[in-house]
Amino acid sequence: MGKIIAIANQKGGVGKTTTAINLAASLAVLEHKTLLIDADPQANATTGAGFDPKIVKASVYDALVNERTSKDLLLETQTPNLYLLPSDLDLVGAEIELINHPNREKILKNSLASLKEEFDYIIIDCSPSLGLITVNALTAADSVIIPIQCEYFALEGLGKLLNTIKIIQNRLNPSLAIEGLLLTMYDSRLRLSNQVVEEVQKHFQFLVFDTIIHRNTRLGEAPSFGKPILMYDASAKGSVNYLNLARELLQKNEDTAIKYADKVIDIDHE
Repeated sequence: MGKIIAIANQKGGVGKTTTAINLAASLAVLEHKTLLIDADPQANATTGAGFDPKIVKASVYDALVNERTSKDLLLETQTPNLYLLPSDLDLVGAEIELINHPNREKILKNSLASLKEEFDYIIIDCSPSLGLITVNALTAADSVIIPIQCEYFALEGLGKLLNTIKIIQNRLNPSLAIEGLLLTMYDSRLRLSNQVVEEVQKHFQFLVFDTIIHRNTRLGEAPSFGKPILMYDASAKGSVNYLNLARELLQKNEDTAIKYADKVIDIDHE
């Protein structure tokens, strides 16, 4: 059975979509059948995977609001083993349309139930908010990766996100675990970047991925060509970083997995 991982942080500009696209592509390149779900109305993951949201015929909106089977909505990308459940602008209105729906927090989970048997990994790119769509993603997920940029205010809002995760663990998804905190946009030349790395590693210890995502021009260029960094420039530092992250993720889940009890955040002691 596959594993569902949400990429979440309500703070914008931290590298969520970049991580979702490139982690999914790296897992696919490492011969794991992977599904990327774009759960953000901005549809940047859809664009970055090579599709125009304006001409997408069906999207995650249809899975949530129209309750269509997710399997019928999938698109095959140019990256071998990588598939996409796209987004489009219709998703903007989904939260209002679902407000009176019974079990509205579990619609995505129910929609993805059959797909867990077909994919090794399902990566969900969440929107920069803690609204109903993100709650659906966290309820459906087995674990969550939290990107944190190595910049000023890096930890701003992190407590609120961790508290939301704790609430979802208690009320909707008891098995939800913290897969890890991922440091992004790292620049070794900047003192601030190094200070943020030290602070996060000191405070969260084993919850932090060893892999750090460096600032990389090619990584920023790749989405405009509709390609993951591996398909755009396999020799770029960003390609190496995300391949290393994928390998670390595989190792954690197949060889040296952290016990669930050690992954649950106790907000009262943070």
